[in-house]
Amino acid sequence: MIQTETTSSKAPPDLDGVELLTILQALSDPVRLEIVRQLAGCDVTGELTCGQIELPVTKSTTSHHLKTLWCAGIIAEREVGTRKYLRLRRAELDERFPGLIESVLRAAGVDQVTATSPVTG
Repeated sequence: MIQTETTSSKAPPDLDGVELLTILQALSDPVRLEIVRQLAGCDVTGELTCGQIELPVTKSTTSHHLKTLWCAGIIAEREVGTRKYLRLRRAELDERFPGLIESVLRAAGVDQVTATSPVTG
């Protein structure tokens, strides 16, 4: 029997219902800010798998931070087989809160982050 990979994704929260305070609270943690930095700087696919995100915390703590970012509407995720792909919802966030992500990343000391910048590790 041949198994095919299945793709599934949970719809992230509608940003129209997300308050600015919720997003700022989610981005106030240094670990979550680092996740956003890595996603903002990933290659042209705009996605990273959970295993590609490098953090100085345990897997369970990483999961907690990813859930917080997802609940705030900052990231989206999709599953393909056993892999989970994450992406920064930058276009949607920029539409709802123009310049927010760029401002937060700059304030955190990250220079001109674009969707095509390489990931540094």
